[in-house]
Amino acid sequence: MNLPYLRHVQTPDGLCFKNNVLTVTLTTEDLKFDKVQVRHEPDNEEYLVDMSRVGKEGRLVLWKASIPINSDRDITHYVFKIIMGKQQFWLDARCSHIRIPGKEYHFKFNANHQPPAWVSEQVFYQIFPDRFCNGNPQISVKSGEYQIRGGTVDVVKKEWGSEIGDYKKSSSVEFYGGDLQGIKDKLDYLQDLGITSLYLNPIFQSNSNHKYDTTDYLNVDSHLGTNEDFAELSKEIHARGLKIVLDAVFNHTSEEHPWFDKNGKGSSGAYHHIDSPYRHFYLFDCDSKNYLGWKGVATLPVLNFENEEVRNYIYQSDQSVIKHWLREPYAIDGWRFDVIHMLGEGDGAKNNEYYVRQFREATKSVSSESYVLGEHFFEATQWLQGDQEDGSMNYYGFAHPVRALLAELDISYDPISLTPADFIYWIREANAKIPWLNQLSQLNQLDSHDTVRFLTMLKGDEKKMRMAAVMLFTFVGTPCLYYGTEVGLVGEQDPDNRRCFPWERVATSSWIPFFKGLIRNRTENAEWQKGSFEVLSYSDDHIVYARKLGTEVSIVALSFTEIEFSIPVWKLGIENANGRSYFEHKLLEVHNGELILSMSPWQVEIVKIGKLS
Repeated sequence: MNLPYLRHVQTPDGLCFKNNVLTVTLTTEDLKFDKVQVRHEPDNEEYLVDMSRVGKEGRLVLWKASIPINSDRDITHYVFKIIMGKQQFWLDARCSHIRIPGKEYHFKFNANHQPPAWVSEQVFYQIFPDRFCNGNPQISVKSGEYQIRGGTVDVVKKEWGSEIGDYKKSSSVEFYGGDLQGIKDKLDYLQDLGITSLYLNPIFQSNSNHKYDTTDYLNVDSHLGTNEDFAELSKEIHARGLKIVLDAVFNHTSEEHPWFDKNGKGSSGAYHHIDSPYRHFYLFDCDSKNYLGWKGVATLPVLNFENEEVRNYIYQSDQSVIKHWLREPYAIDGWRFDVIHMLGEGDGAKNNEYYVRQFREATKSVSSESYVLGEHFFEATQWLQGDQEDGSMNYYGFAHPVRALLAELDISYDPISLTPADFIYWIREANAKIPWLNQLSQLNQLDSHDTVRFLTMLKGDEKKMRMAAVMLFTFVGTPCLYYGTEVGLVGEQDPDNRRCFPWERVATSSWIPFFKGLIRNRTENAEWQKGSFEVLSYSDDHIVYARKLGTEVSIVALSFTEIEFSIPVWKLGIENANGRSYFEHKLLEVHNGELILSMSPWQVEIVKIGKLS
């Protein structure tokens, strides 16, 4: 059955919230419908509100109605119902249907909890500090300076850019000397690239190079710098109009944290002393030395959040770790919470939802504009309804489907074959489950410190990499580049994906101008940041989608074979207009609602209806 074209967007073009009332606009084909209604549940009972025809946009008709927000809960759900003869048509946040859809896919609006507006305007850049830039060699780790893994393995100083060792033997003990001064020294470079926000992997005291095993939450690691150095870095970042987000590892500590002290260096560590004041900071089996480690990893003992002292230290008290770094002189702009879905009481993350909300409340109590970002490798719908996280590292809704489509690998690096139709279904489903503003605040990445670098996954295929990069900067969500991507840095799984930044490539890399252009246009074109996302056309040969905000429209076309096809731009209310292609610099014409494109295999093009710089 051919369904009539229906569209509702939750940008200001289609949604207005004022005085506890939502005014919604529905766009339809100009057909003789018997009823056009919006359905909502103000008291858990169905109400159908008739919509009024209020105007036209090209060949399309605009309908409008107002509904009150729910008073019994934060989120208001609504969906559209149309009657034409004996047929029904329903529009949810995915697409059109012939019957009422399940509530999880209804449009959602959270009136009480919304992400900071600035997040969706950013271009993030992720830095693994030890591998970015060595600005102060005097504080770098020296070979044999100390030992980790129960005092059995010496730390090793490596020459910048030299090969990383085998994962099981040496990956966490090899240090290359990247530090806070190095980041500060490269702020001009990052700003010239167009970056507006930094996300740093952990910087607090730890004996490993990755620092996901904290030994002191209130001090910067001495081989990265000092607290004063970080305060100066943050001040400089903010003076440039940039923002900074830090990594928070609160599910577990290092076994060498003084609270735990497995090596017995102190006199009151929980591991060796059952009467330790920190014994109940962790999860021991009665009076034994058996304890819970993160995913069974003995070097990462899990914190016990049933203990009030732990709660006070991490988030609850006025002097808590979360609040400490959000305040001056550091004034960070948000936290990325490591394995936040695993945090809770005891084995099994009991009461996880409660603690995530507590983390959010603690963060927002210092500044409502702070970004609460969670790490989830898989679907994170339940954390993204507005009252827990502002956004997640969007593996499920962006990185996974893009990897499957272009690299034919799933998150476990197993083979997968995904058609364009499968891809569209995946992203529509993932986005539909969460409120629009949280969709905009998702952190989209192609790769990270936990994955194979994307160019490596693509086996060096530059055409596919260019396509993936365009998707990164034009999809719903906030783009984040993993350091070195802009110079074509490659790498297999951890630790090879954490190679040193090859600064010698900056002057000659052809990737630099490519990424600069994408970053500039995302910054200059508001629809790339906050515009609605509309799939205009797809087949086995192509995908076309648009971002639209007011009169600003960008169309993104992806081709997988040699193809000429017509794009139904009329779906955006545009019948006749001029456009310009970004990569080929051609003037194009929309005529009678259609735009004709001819493309080669694995070509990507962006068409700005109007002008694209």
